[in-house]
Amino acid sequence: MMIRFMLVGFLLLFTKLAWAHGEVSIDTTINSIMGPIASTAVSIIFYSVTFLGVQIPLIVIWLAVASVFFTFYFNFVNFRSFFHALRLVRGDYVDSSAEGEVTHFQALATALSGTVGLGNIAGVAVAISHGGPGATFWMIVVGLFGMSAKFLECTLGVKYRNENPDGSISGGPMYYLSKGLAKHDMCGFGKFLAALFSICLIGASLGGGNMFQVNQAYQQIVSVTGGDSSFFADKAWLFGVIVAVLVGLATIGGIKRIAQITEVLVPLMGGIYLLSALIIIFLHIDQVPAAFTTIISQAFSPEGVEGGVLGVMIQGLRRGTFSSEAGVGTSAIAHSAVRTKEPITEGMVALHEPFIDTVVICTATALVIVITGAYTHQEVGGVQLTSMAFGTVIDWFPYLLAIAVIVFALSTILAYSYYIVKASTYLFGESSRNELIFRLIFCGFTIVGATLKLGAVIDISDAMFFSMAIVNIIGLYLLAPEIKQDLICYKRRLRSGGIKPSTSFFRKREMKCKG
Repeated sequence: MMIRFMLVGFLLLFTKLAWAHGEVSIDTTINSIMGPIASTAVSIIFYSVTFLGVQIPLIVIWLAVASVFFTFYFNFVNFRSFFHALRLVRGDYVDSSAEGEVTHFQALATALSGTVGLGNIAGVAVAISHGGPGATFWMIVVGLFGMSAKFLECTLGVKYRNENPDGSISGGPMYYLSKGLAKHDMCGFGKFLAALFSICLIGASLGGGNMFQVNQAYQQIVSVTGGDSSFFADKAWLFGVIVAVLVGLATIGGIKRIAQITEVLVPLMGGIYLLSALIIIFLHIDQVPAAFTTIISQAFSPEGVEGGVLGVMIQGLRRGTFSSEAGVGTSAIAHSAVRTKEPITEGMVALHEPFIDTVVICTATALVIVITGAYTHQEVGGVQLTSMAFGTVIDWFPYLLAIAVIVFALSTILAYSYYIVKASTYLFGESSRNELIFRLIFCGFTIVGATLKLGAVIDISDAMFFSMAIVNIIGLYLLAPEIKQDLICYKRRLRSGGIKPSTSFFRKREMKCKG
């Protein structure tokens, strides 16, 4: 109860400060209050050790080691179940009588909307700027291994979800930590982890999942519409209000409405972005082998990168784990709403999330940066490097990139608007009143985020974000054995014919084979 009052008090205080001051005083006030807290949180969560002259953040190792462990523990489920997962995504095993709110594809699109975005566009450029082209190789590696962690957490999300009387679904780490660990005589420990996860998720949703996204989208709008002479240059509040209204309207229908929007936005914007990358790659097709050679050789024999091979590896692992969010647990919340009776199936569908996010999109971005030689411009980094790389071939691409950043930011905000509601209803109880209160708070922070120079707010939200990974992975290690048994059982039934495809195409093919 005390934790709940503290959380509500913090939110009310922050909101009051936001509306009581002008823009400059808001920045100053917030940073003066949050600065010491942020510094302490960042120093703990992102604590680094020095090895062979390289600073290694322990949180990155925590996430990477878990992904590798689960890949071996589940006998390479990330590769062995890849094509079966494709059939699940396209609806070959649909059970119309199953509980849930969205399809496999909609759940995947909603979860991807929270991970595909600035991390892919700017994160790859950051990795290459600091670690050279070889960092791309390690990003791909961590993405492939991260598929196994995503499988585990999303399977657990469905297995321990709550089916509410109104037909809505509540799931995610807070539920499988509390309910799952209670089955193993760790009820108190599970509830503690679940509450801690929920509090961190609320903080991360308001900061990195909301304020940072709308802030970056606003900066892009101003940049491509005239800079200081832009209509929005002195109207950040108006941009924030527009986004807040759009988010409010989109979230009225809950996960169903969000899923309907993201299943269009994510494939459309992701497709346009990938198509642009493929056009550039095709125009330089003769340079692709050399680009891959550069990436692989620089992964093991880097030139001019501080820390050598280890330095390159750490940069790749850091950006890869940050991009895919495998092990953080947020995606399990979206996947929990899927319409299925088989938790394992949604875990398999979730395999594609790190693959699409980190392996496909990040690799395409990296190839463009390497092929065009943009990575040699050390003075440029982040989204500007990506924009410059694409702009060398497609001069109008910076405008398309600005639209992509805005759409990706909006889709991420939509995903986290759902996550914060589920975290808050876990702490305060399932009710439409609680959902409405946190939706309004979330939209209020959207307006504030557009006007602020975020500073310490983002630092502390990042710390909360990766605090979720610490909490979540503890639960994953403890609950992995039961999911391994569920996976063995599912595959046995699949081989014996106990689980059959439901689509007419495969039914007809099976009947034809039998005939």
